Amino acid sequence: MTSAVAARVLGVEVPDAGPVFLAALALHILAGLVAVVTGTVAALARKRRGRHPRAGTAFLTAVAVIVATATVMAAIRWQHNRHLLAVAAVTAALAATGWTARRRRWQRWMLWHGVAMSGAFVAVLTGFYVDNGPQLPVWNRLPPLAFWFLPAAVGVPLTWRALVRNGAMPGRRTR
Repeated sequence: MTSAVAARVLGVEVPDAGPVFLAALALHILAGLVAVVTGTVAALARKRRGRHPRAGTAFLTAVAVIVATATVMAAIRWQHNRHLLAVAAVTAALAATGWTARRRRWQRWMLWHGVAMSGAFVAVLTGFYVDNGPQLPVWNRLPPLAFWFLPAAVGVPLTWRALVRNGAMPGRRTR
């Protein structure tokens, strides 16, 4: 297997690691796009039956595909992708925790669900920026640690606000 660059697609280097890697990468990109869109829809939708749970289910499915394809890509290019497999594993653990908290109605389940699902969404974005940030306009001017921490720096305050507004924080009331 070679780590040579096969092509540049929209300015992003695509490694030449064989057809299995490229197929996994294509599916990974598609699942990542689905996760970002459906995660955004779930986050912005009213927290009731309908749009929120449908978007959340699609987000969970996309995360499962992201983890599966990240596993394949890491197996093929371990040195280059092992950190992304770790991000995918964290994403899956957070998404599973959020889903389980909701399904089993843990004590303070809304807090657990909101924090875990938001964390999974932030982790999806983190994986994208860690892998692609150095090749993106504007982002390529940032220090490498920024790719790891900027998604959380934006996501944590937004999550806090959503938890307060939806009554998930202890001692808070829904507006």
